[in-house]
Amino acid sequence: MLKSLKTKVSLGIILVLLLTLLFVPYRTALVFYMPNTSKVVAYLPMDVTDRFQVIFTHSIHLSDVVEKYEIQNDFSIKQYEIIFEEFGIGMPSGANEGETFLHEDGKYHIKDMNLLFPSINIRNGKVVSEHRLVWGEHAGGAEGLVYFNDYLEPGARYTLKFDRISLWQSVRGVKISDEKEK
Repeated sequence: MLKSLKTKVSLGIILVLLLTLLFVPYRTALVFYMPNTSKVVAYLPMDVTDRFQVIFTHSIHLSDVVEKYEIQNDFSIKQYEIIFEEFGIGMPSGANEGETFLHEDGKYHIKDMNLLFPSINIRNGKVVSEHRLVWGEHAGGAEGLVYFNDYLEPGARYTLKFDRISLWQSVRGVKISDEKEK
């Protein structure tokens, strides 16, 4: 009888440990969620203070727009710079207070931005679909660059958020990598 109780307790402890390992968030990542859900579509492992860029082709003037972001200690996402080639619909017309507006190498830069977002709603392009995610800036280069279309459905909307994810969520989503195998 005592041996049976020990076995049941041991199995119970193992079950609790397995469930904890599967469902308790342990890893931080930049996560693409389906809008208004907790369904992880894709994720990129990242840490606080890591930086990344979203590059997209503007649908009207067909030139690249680069938005630069940094992960904050409170898990918010700070936009600190935007780079674009032409003024127009959806583009800033100048810098706000505390920001710096520059024209360098034929491109407009707004630096020293301090825009904080708990998440970013983003739509993958459908007609002009050249959205890219860049991360891990090192000495003028990039550690990784992927096209959204390699991981996300063209034309679909997503919520981009820095979050903790569980082993279960990471298995169900797709890990973003600059390697060709997914």
